Amino acid sequence: MDCAVVPTRHAGYSLITTTDFFYPLVEDPYDQGKIGCANVLSDLYAMGVTECDTVLMILACSTEMTSDERDVVTELMIRGFDDQCNIAGTSVTGGQTVLNPWPIIGGVAESVCKDDEFITPDTAAVGDVLVLTKPLGTQVAVNVRQWHRDSQKTGEARAKVCSSHFTLWDKCVDKLDFTEEDVNAAYATAVESMSRLNRNGARMMIKYNCHGATDVTGFGYLGHAINLVDNQKEVVSFKLHTLPIIAKMDLVNKEVLNFNLMTGYSAETSGGLFCILPKENASKFIEELKELDGQDAWVVGEVVESTNGKRNAYIVDEPTIIHV
Repeated sequence: MDCAVVPTRHAGYSLITTTDFFYPLVEDPYDQGKIGCANVLSDLYAMGVTECDTVLMILACSTEMTSDERDVVTELMIRGFDDQCNIAGTSVTGGQTVLNPWPIIGGVAESVCKDDEFITPDTAAVGDVLVLTKPLGTQVAVNVRQWHRDSQKTGEARAKVCSSHFTLWDKCVDKLDFTEEDVNAAYATAVESMSRLNRNGARMMIKYNCHGATDVTGFGYLGHAINLVDNQKEVVSFKLHTLPIIAKMDLVNKEVLNFNLMTGYSAETSGGLFCILPKENASKFIEELKELDGQDAWVVGEVVESTNGKRNAYIVDEPTIIHV
């Protein structure tokens, strides 16, 4: 499961808790703080928990920055994290701060729930469908942005850059005719996706009788699907037939550098909810979530009978690619 579910000494109540943190992923420290918060809270949302009682912040201030740089960056990360908590209807009540070469942001999210206030991810049934609420390809998009920005550097700044970044960006231009506009569009899509809370998705999970969910993060699309199917009470398989991908990131994966995006193992940050839904509820789930978040979600697979008596998840040989 995405969270620890700890029965409390009070009958009928459990503590739902999770922790996560990560290193710089985007250029704007404020955005980094927002993404850090969305990423931590997402594990609660994947359990259908819509209300977070408290958040503890995990923060590391960079020892590699000057004092002035550290003050600005740290304050912006904290503000982004705190603002996102406020949007989620919760607040930071404590945490831990340390010094570290790289800045870090993350935290602990906790909620005390009645037993009927969270969804155990284990009741998939043959005939259910699988819905994904955010596109794939965030890792690819932020890397392409870094390659492009590094290629623009000169002098001493350029000498500090890994030389492979120049080669990789040249391939983007030579093989894919990439422009600055292409890079910025993909990056903007990735930042919006990673910053967006999965809270409305959690609300829709409850409303439309979700049979279990996870969020797609470090293990990738297929990696998390395998973890989820392994947790099911019934011996079923997840057949994944669709890959919604940030526009052109599949081409980067194919022609420039293999991130394992098409095989389902490219890491995502603060990714979408991967939900098991009764087939008859999927279209309503997607329609209402789009009204709330202003973004698409997709039916990406189905729950089918196992052919070998084992739980399994797999991507079909020629999946449908949806460019987002």
